[in-house]
This record gives sequence, C-alpha cells and structure tokens, in this order.
Amino acid sequence: MISVIVPVYNEEEGLPRLFARLYAALDGLEETYEIVFIDDGSFDRSADLLRDQHLQRPEVTRVILLATNAGQHMAILAGFENCSGEIVVTLDADLQNPPEEIGKLIAKMREGHDYVGSIRRKREDTFFRTWASKAMNRLREKITRIKITDQGNMLRAYSRSIVDAINRCKEVSTFIPALAYSFARRPAEVVVEHEERAAGESKYSLYSLIRLNFDLTTGFSLVPLQWFSMLGFLVSFGSAALFLLLLIRRIILGPEAEGLFTLFALVFFLIGLALFGIGLLGEYIGRIYLQVRHRPRYLIETILDKKE
Repeated sequence: MISVIVPVYNEEEGLPRLFARLYAALDGLEETYEIVFIDDGSFDRSADLLRDQHLQRPEVTRVILLATNAGQHMAILAGFENCSGEIVVTLDADLQNPPEEIGKLIAKMREGHDYVGSIRRKREDTFFRTWASKAMNRLREKITRIKITDQGNMLRAYSRSIVDAINRCKEVSTFIPALAYSFARRPAEVVVEHEERAAGESKYSLYSLIRLNFDLTTGFSLVPLQWFSMLGFLVSFGSAALFLLLLIRRIILGPEAEGLFTLFALVFFLIGLALFGIGLLGEYIGRIYLQVRHRPRYLIETILDKKE
C-alpha cells in the first residue's frame, strides 16, 4: 500500500484541480493506496472541500483536521502517525510538484531504497528565491553533512521503517527530510518536473525560509557553535596582539591622539560579534526551551476515514 500525505493550508482555489490530478495519477499506478489530507487550521473553505472529497472517495481518502495551525512539518508528522502505507509519499497541495511524478519515486523505492528525495528539473520560482535556496543548500551541507540537493522540494518517498523511526522522535521543531536522511541506509534522489503554483499564494515568506534554515542548522549540528568558539578565540588572540602592539608603540613613540575612529570601528565590530554570538546561543537555548515544555506538537480536531 502507498500512503500519500498532503498538508493543506488555505488552498481552496487549487484543491479541485489537485483532486482531479492526484486520484487519476494514483489510479494509474494500479497499486492499493490511501490519501491522507491534513488541514492545518485553514480559515477558508479548504476543510469543507476535504470533507466533500472524503464523502466521494471514502475508501481511499482520510482527512485529518487540526484544531490550530501547527505548520507544514507538524502537519506532515500528524499524517505520518495516522497512515498505514509501506511506502509513504509527501506532496504539497499547490501542484508545483505534479502528482504524475509520484510514480518515479515509487519505482525508485522498488529498487531497494528506503528514502527517495526529488530534484526539480526546472524551478518555476523567482531568480532570487532559486539562488538563495541553492546558497543555503550548500551552506547546510557543509554544516550538517546532510546531502539533500533540493531541500525545498516536499515531493519525497519514505519507507515504513523510516516513518516509524521519525514517529518515535519527539522533537518539537524539526526538518523532516533531513531527519529521514539521517536515518536512511540507502537514500536516493530522482529528477522531477516542477510547475507554477496552480492557485493562491505561497505560504513561505522570506522570514519563514530563514527560520526554516535556522531550524535545520541548529537541529542537526553543533558546528555553528564550534565555529563561533573558534572565531571568538581568533578575535581574542587578535585583540591581545593589538593591545600589545599599542603598548609597545606607546612606550617607544609616546601617547598619540590619532586612531580614535579606528578604535571605534574595532569596538563596534566586537560588539556586533558578541550580539551575533548571543543570538546563536539563543537559537539553541530556544530549542531546549520548546522541548522541555512538553506541549503537544499539534492538536487534532477530528479524523475522517472510511470507518466513520
């Protein structure tokens, strides 16, 4: 059985087209399947459309309605904990990843892989967003050693063992593809098509993308703290050397009035460095704070399945 997990948040304009293409694509695979839609606290008519779709295809459709907006990754985790497929596929509801490409991931999984990511052949995004994504991918790979060519693409396939391992993790904030990669024994990637958003607007702002990469970096590596420790050591050594140089200069040449603005620039640099370090420590401490509160990652309002 194949389980397809689709998080939905305010997608009422594009859902009819998603239903038409997704069910047709899965029917064409001639595999038993289920589709698990997770409404992530939408405030438009998305939940009503999902209810109607469940009534039309109750044998293969399950709908999970979250009580509040928990975020895309938490919605996917809710789907992971309520699906039964041996192969689990995640898919965005905006149709930027064509449902017809699911077959490529399934075929790759049949070759013995336990995790299959996807790489967009030609991204239909702005130049800035494409460039920023590639830059963050390279930086993230160097820091975390997690090799995901296209981290922003949610079209991915997971084996049941990987999904079960993810379900056992109780992290409040995580990045699912990276977590799956860290568990996978035989990861792989396939190239898929990419389309423009069918309807509506992207839910990821620049701030959201920055936050996502902070979560990814601090959630899977201590390298930023280690780099900052090394930088602090180098700055301390350089400051000591500069102090010694100024002391020797004062003894040999006497006091001087010049260089005041240079001193200001040095002080401001050190202050900025200290503030950056405090912010970096705050990221890690914030993750600890969220974790120790033991609050639920999401709240389920109701689940619609064929048993109801």
